[in-house]
Amino acid sequence: MASDGLRDLEQEAWSGFLFTHERLWRALADGLAPLNVSMAEYSVLALLAEAGDAGMRMTDLAQRRLMSTGGFTRLADRLVSRGLIERRQSAVDARSFDAVLTAQGRALIRKARRRHHEDLRTLFFDRLDDEQLRLLAGIWRTLEDG
Repeated sequence: MASDGLRDLEQEAWSGFLFTHERLWRALADGLAPLNVSMAEYSVLALLAEAGDAGMRMTDLAQRRLMSTGGFTRLADRLVSRGLIERRQSAVDARSFDAVLTAQGRALIRKARRRHHEDLRTLFFDRLDDEQLRLLAGIWRTLEDG
């Protein structure tokens, strides 16, 4: 029986999402751990890899990561101290800074991306057929904020 006023199907769908998210997140994090990369660090490095040589504004990275500016600054500080990214004065807005991958950061994200994608295939994509993936992608689009 459902609790807190949720129908049984709603409870099953919600608890299934939470359990699956936690299980996948932990397994993906475990896959990155030997490379000394957290999931939060991976997501920032991956965004910067997509941005290319121009990098991204720090505030845009924080927004994309759904982090507060302060929390993101601490994460960026760790990546800078490890030599994975560098901060540069923004060419567009002199008041802000861009984050750019270093050569060491590019090398690490290549390794981490290979491992992460292998794990995603094993844990997620290989277990679903294309129709299920299309359905799931449609569900995420439906749930996006307008």
